[in-house]
Amino acid sequence: MLSLPKSKVAAVQAAPVFLDSAATVDKACALIAEAAGNGAQLVAFPEVFISAYPYWSWLMNPIEGSAWFERLVKSAIEVPGPEIARICEAAREYACTVVIGCNERESRRLGTLYNTNVIISSSGEIIGKHRKLVPTWAEKLSWAGGDGSSLKVHDTEVGPLGTLACGENTNTLARFALLSQGELVHVANYIALPVAPEDYDMAEAIRLRASAHSFEGKLFTVVACSTISNEIVELMSAQHPEARRLLERRSSAFSGVIGPDGRVIGEPLIDEEGIVYAEIDLNACIQPKQMHDIIGGYNRFDIFDLRVNRKPLASAEFLEDTAPADPDILLTGEAA
Repeated sequence: MLSLPKSKVAAVQAAPVFLDSAATVDKACALIAEAAGNGAQLVAFPEVFISAYPYWSWLMNPIEGSAWFERLVKSAIEVPGPEIARICEAAREYACTVVIGCNERESRRLGTLYNTNVIISSSGEIIGKHRKLVPTWAEKLSWAGGDGSSLKVHDTEVGPLGTLACGENTNTLARFALLSQGELVHVANYIALPVAPEDYDMAEAIRLRASAHSFEGKLFTVVACSTISNEIVELMSAQHPEARRLLERRSSAFSGVIGPDGRVIGEPLIDEEGIVYAEIDLNACIQPKQMHDIIGGYNRFDIFDLRVNRKPLASAEFLEDTAPADPDILLTGEAA
């Protein structure tokens, strides 16, 4: 008899300690403990929660923002590394699956950063990481794009789990790639973006994207979004005269849980820090698929063909000399 898990999930809406990875990890561990104390088996954190979003790229020109990029690189972390090891310890201690965003730096590519989501099992193991495929708009000044190797769904205690960061939740083919692997729990993490165009309601845009994925895929989406702290406002205001007005704009952050019918479960959080909880039952994903199973009977794979390149990208490929030695040279020491 098929039995799908029921669990309590938590979406964290909070700001990092800006550009301070160690202090932000302390905050994350405390939030994991709080969420687990309230019964959560999955804790989802915002995009690049460790430990900064490059707001300066929206407020300043590239030359003015370059010094801030250096600070971002120096505060970025490696995965695996000591900061993530502490998050893993908290996940193990509190028996929680954790998804957390970070600025990832590679030791041999000093100026290359990735917007990365790290997936950690309830036993405290890193079971995957997803690098944002395409940085959005001004983000291209800070992050490189990831590759298809991270488009994977992971087996967790709360169910088959996939994740995408912020704007890539608009990427239909990326979402379908996860759905086609049996995703039933999707973590979509975001940053508050009050610096978006004046007619853009970020909170509503987040909800729309999450509802679309849940309704199309008949699954649960856990949305975790950051907030704008006074610290961020003060730092950016010292550099740009319009920063305070732009960063204090409301309806810029949404966190919550969406069901397979595309509707919000309970009450979401808008703008304020906190943790949203919801009970999810993956059995609720079954009946809606009888109507629209887009990875099965409600599709035409004889017409549509999606191929995903999962080969990891690298800076260089080194081909070693593996040609067999010439036996005549071995015997005489001279070429024939």
